[in-house]
Amino acid sequence: MRKPENPFLISGYHSPDYFCDRKKETTRLLNHIQNGQNVTLTSVRRIGKTGLIKHLFYNLPEGWKGIYVDILPTENLQEFLSMLTTAILNTVPEKESLGRKIWTFVKSMRPIISFDPLTNLPQASFELRQADAEMHISSIMQFLENQDFNIVIAIDEFQQITRYPEKNIDAWLRSVIQHMTHVRFVFSGSQQHIINEMFSLPSRPFYRSTAVLGIEKLEKSEYRDFIAGWFDRHGKSVSGEIIEDMLMWSCLHTYYVQLICNRVFATGQKKITDTVWKEEAYKLLKEQENIFFNYRSMLTNPQWQLMKAVAHEGVVTAPTSKDFISRYKLGSPSTVLRSLKSLINNELLYSAFTVEGAVYYSIYDILFRRWTESFPLS
Repeated sequence: MRKPENPFLISGYHSPDYFCDRKKETTRLLNHIQNGQNVTLTSVRRIGKTGLIKHLFYNLPEGWKGIYVDILPTENLQEFLSMLTTAILNTVPEKESLGRKIWTFVKSMRPIISFDPLTNLPQASFELRQADAEMHISSIMQFLENQDFNIVIAIDEFQQITRYPEKNIDAWLRSVIQHMTHVRFVFSGSQQHIINEMFSLPSRPFYRSTAVLGIEKLEKSEYRDFIAGWFDRHGKSVSGEIIEDMLMWSCLHTYYVQLICNRVFATGQKKITDTVWKEEAYKLLKEQENIFFNYRSMLTNPQWQLMKAVAHEGVVTAPTSKDFISRYKLGSPSTVLRSLKSLINNELLYSAFTVEGAVYYSIYDILFRRWTESFPLS
């Protein structure tokens, strides 16, 4: 495989050399999978779940295959079937003996096969009733279960099935997969409150059916060494202080760390100065400014004031406290609660838990946070 020209990847997975740390998480994932347990991965968006899944696939032992399917774009069970089938077809080329076997099976279900004009990869789609879609998914799962190798199916943004118009899809899907022994599942999701409910509430079909692995931000020291190593290998000089500043600016959030390092690396500068990286950070914010102004225009004044307050704080653990409301002149606790609920529903803010178990709130998009905190407080 051709090496990337820029070592700071912002999409896809290449090899372990371009993947930072996650040794403990990878070991735990492999251990669960090889010992017959399905896994649920949870984290906020763009913290590195997909990269970890691809890294897991890279490290699967001989006799195992990984299938990755992102169901975020799907709106119903038929589209789920199409995404799953497409992912299977793209895992094993048709020219291989196993690929021919898979293609023969898939074609027996009479899908509509097309090819992506950019990647030339196959895409499968179906036009079926719910009962037929369920039957085809069950058939696919049984086909995979009967193969002479082990399989890991990673379903990303798994919470999307709760939005399907079909009723009780989680109960039906649980019944399909619960007795499978040669196929293991990794369920991944970024809407943590929904994923947590799906797997932790006794009333839900997937209750305690998996090991749960929360993905946190990487250790600063690991990321610092990773960044320094790649700049050094390409003959570029960057001080530890500047790496520290870039990590702080991107809040140690994987995607945004990769993004700023990618942009700084792409400048071609041999010596990375404070001016070089800050210019790239400024450009990133300016490029997104029209989108950010659109966000702002959709917000009420109380919502915008709360966004600015959270941006300046970074992390807020007590949004209705007298001290927080007074400091940022946010009105009443009820006003803050209404704004908070709306911003979470629109996925501008997210809630998560600290290591001590306390709920906190923060801004999803780090670039939007950095742009927002540039505005003066009222």
